[in-house]
Amino acid sequence: MAGTITHDPPPATGGGRQGGPLIVTEDAQLLDDLLRLCAAAGATPEVHHGVPEPRGSWEAAPLVLVGDDAARRVRGAARRRGVVLVGRDQDDSGVWRRAVEIGADHVLMLPDGEQWLVDRIADVAEGVGRPALTVGVIGGRGGAGASTLACALAVTSAREGLRTLLVDADPLGGGLDVVLGGETAEGLRWPAFAASRGRVGGGALEESLPELHSLRVLSWDRGDCVAVPPQAVRAVLAAARRGGGTVVVDLPRRVDDSAAEVLAQLDLGLLVVPAELRAVAAAGRVASAVGMVLRDLRVAVRGPYAPGLDDREVARLLGLPLAGDVPVEPGLRRPHESGRPPAASGRGPLARFCKEFWERALVEARAA
Repeated sequence: MAGTITHDPPPATGGGRQGGPLIVTEDAQLLDDLLRLCAAAGATPEVHHGVPEPRGSWEAAPLVLVGDDAARRVRGAARRRGVVLVGRDQDDSGVWRRAVEIGADHVLMLPDGEQWLVDRIADVAEGVGRPALTVGVIGGRGGAGASTLACALAVTSAREGLRTLLVDADPLGGGLDVVLGGETAEGLRWPAFAASRGRVGGGALEESLPELHSLRVLSWDRGDCVAVPPQAVRAVLAAARRGGGTVVVDLPRRVDDSAAEVLAQLDLGLLVVPAELRAVAAAGRVASAVGMVLRDLRVAVRGPYAPGLDDREVARLLGLPLAGDVPVEPGLRRPHESGRPPAASGRGPLARFCKEFWERALVEARAA
């Protein structure tokens, strides 16, 4: 059980690790439980039996966990936000009075409130600021160039100095690490996260992934695993977003339960559509399925254009906003053959398209 008193939560901080919580208790069993929960959240706490002397650590700690046994000992401490009174006796109505006396934001009872507390500890340890602008890219038909565009967007974001994660959500796509020339790079791939449940640490996730071209990549390996449970997908993508910056997701064209978990966390999607009538027809079916989950879906049209079609006409036929015309250049179709990832040079039509896309999207995100 976790209950809120009346105070506002501590203000959100920017990215970067903020340190562990302060624990105040003499209850050995309670301390063991709190240390275990801190370890699960990836945080190292500071432990005291009462208000620490000097009191700077009381005021500076991002979160203070006060055992119910220590409530009287901290009654005279300076009032601050981010104090949680932790107890075990569900039937003790006096715990609410003691929480008010010490200025606690929350009252939490173990073991019922363990997951809430792990999440809260992880939040303050990692630093919780604006989540990453998360963009999904999906092909209107096979061979539309969605994977290449996703890589180009991620490479451009990283080149602009943004913290960037590229997520391959298509288990049958062959692996985005191959497109980036990093199929042998050290780091974890999707199968390693198949058993993930609850919360995944954002910092630990990022450090475990291959680093290619100044960005982190979560791809598939060449093994037999072609599916990750939806709850694992949800936990991993949520961890990727918590670090801020940008996350680019290469989406599969089918919407199963795992894909729906990804779509639910996207800020916007790009539907890559070759400018031909059959591709537009296929893209309409994809848009219909994706649009059931993703509210902001835009069309990125790729030439060459069939007679009577231009980018605005394709967007009109699909009934979706136009994100722009994806330039045709050799690196868009077969980037792996050149040995360099798409848009890596920062020059050329594709790189300009990606740079202009991020400029617009980031402005929109800040204004939202």
